[in-house]
Parts: sequence; C-alpha cells; structure tokens
Amino acid sequence: MEATDPMQFLGMPVKVVVDRALGSTHPRYDWSYPVNYGHVPGTRSADGAELDAYVLAVGTSCASFEGTCIAVVLRSNDDDPKLIVVPRGVTLSDEEIRIQIHFQEKFFQSRVVR
Repeated sequence: MEATDPMQFLGMPVKVVVDRALGSTHPRYDWSYPVNYGHVPGTRSADGAELDAYVLAVGTSCASFEGTCIAVVLRSNDDDPKLIVVPRGVTLSDEEIRIQIHFQEKFFQSRVVR
C-alpha cells in the first residue's frame, strides 16, 4: 500500500482512533501524554504504520475523536508526519501547536505546515 499524502487532510473532517489518551503513560518511556494521540484508520504513513494525529484543544481523554485537521507536522529527520486535529471551529496558532506537541516533537526537527 502506498503512503497516504497527509496534506490531503488539511481543512477536512478526520476521525482519529486514540491509542494514547490524555494522561496515559508512554509504554517505553517515562512520560505521560499531555494530549490525546492516535491514528487515522485506513491510512498509511511513509514509515508503514497508519498516519498519526495529535488531538489538541480537548481537555479530557477519549478513545476516538472526530474533528478538523488544521495543520500537518512534517519532520525533516523522521519519515512520520502527524496531523493536527481539533474540534470543529477551533483555531490554534503555529506557536500554540508547537507548545502542545513539544513533549514529543522536541526529539525531532519538525515544522508546522498549513
């Protein structure tokens, strides 16, 4: 299966299956998720797994989430883009996104693309 272009999701409704709920602990590292984090079913990232997504502006943990993709995080030192999904009608600046995803993106060279 060919990799799904993450840019096609910009501005579109997206359903995310949350693998790592807000407050859950990473299975290998000693830190907790400050946001809901999951994947988009039926997609494929360049790394072979399903396309990942950060769910932002949601203050409670959830098992799944439907919202709008407002940005894509592209990593220059890793082939694993991430969608930024928020509740419909919510807007976040690039800086607000960077602050919320820093817990994980600090390990990568990444940029927010709109």
